[in-house]
Parts: sequence; C-alpha cells; structure tokens
Amino acid sequence: MAPANKGADPDQGGEKSQNGASGEAQGARFPVARHDHAACVSDALAHSDALCRERSLRLTPNRRQVLEALVADHKPLSAYDIADRIDWQGRRGGPVQVYRALRFFEDLGLVHRIESLNAFVACSHYEEDHGAQFLVCTDCGRVAEASDRGVKREIGKLARQAGFEVHDPVIEIRGLCPDCGGTR
Repeated sequence: MAPANKGADPDQGGEKSQNGASGEAQGARFPVARHDHAACVSDALAHSDALCRERSLRLTPNRRQVLEALVADHKPLSAYDIADRIDWQGRRGGPVQVYRALRFFEDLGLVHRIESLNAFVACSHYEEDHGAQFLVCTDCGRVAEASDRGVKREIGKLARQAGFEVHDPVIEIRGLCPDCGGTR
C-alpha cells in the first residue's frame, strides 16, 4: 500500500505537490548533527496519527513506540535494536512485535527496509508516493533518502521492456557521507 499523495502528481501535468516540489527529485541530504530533532519525532508521529485516522487504523502503544524508537535515530535500526530501546511497560514485547509494527508502517509508507543492512529507517519523504533511493554510508551507517521520479520512471521503463512488474523500486547506493570523507 503506497502512502497517500497529498498533492497533484508533477508527472501528470507538472503541478506542484503540497510540499512545494515541482521538479523531478527530492534531494538526498544526510541529517545534520545539530537540528531540532524533537521536531523530526513530533512531525513523524503527527503524520502517522493523521494517516491512521484517515485510514481507520489503530496506532497502538506498541506501534507508536516502535516508530518513536526508529525516528529517534537517523540511522537504520534492526528489529532487535528497536526492541532493546523500547520500555515495554509490562506489555509483552520483543522482536516479533517490532516486526509486526514495522510491517504496518512499511504498508503505510512511513518506514523503509534497507535490505543490505537488514535494518529499517523512517521515511523522510512521506509526503508523497515515491520510489526510494538510499545513500548508505559504509563508515557511520547514516542513510540519506532521495526520491527522484526520473529514476523511478526509468526503472519502470526498463521493467516494462523486459515484461517485468515492479513491486518495490528501491535502490541502495553504498559509499561515504560528507562527514566521513565523501564529497560535498
């Protein structure tokens, strides 16, 4: 299930999306060390609350805590890492509950799985439906998410030429972030 597209699709007429993007790409930026992290967490939780209400879904305490743990760090986390960060407050908890919550958020488009790391990261482009491209730093583990519609279209074009049906157009690119020696 793809996330709801809040604005008009620029691919279908060039209109701006609600987040103001009118071009092809949502740029990939690594999170800066000093930023209003409370705003990141607050925005993600508010968006997930609204999306759940809109779709008549329940944001249970377990689900909320899984999302909070994932958003609290700008690095991909395994289900075991997330389970260790949660105060289950007497509730039955562990990796199985975390995996269930992660699947729920993946279906909503709020979480992505980084296959090469067997870990998950909160979506930073949840405003619109997109095919994600990830820049994964091999030194510090941080991830920058990009959403380039041109890349998504080319993947679709190549797949159609091969008679292939794309289900999950995700690309992971490994290298060095600017802080670990990459270029700016």
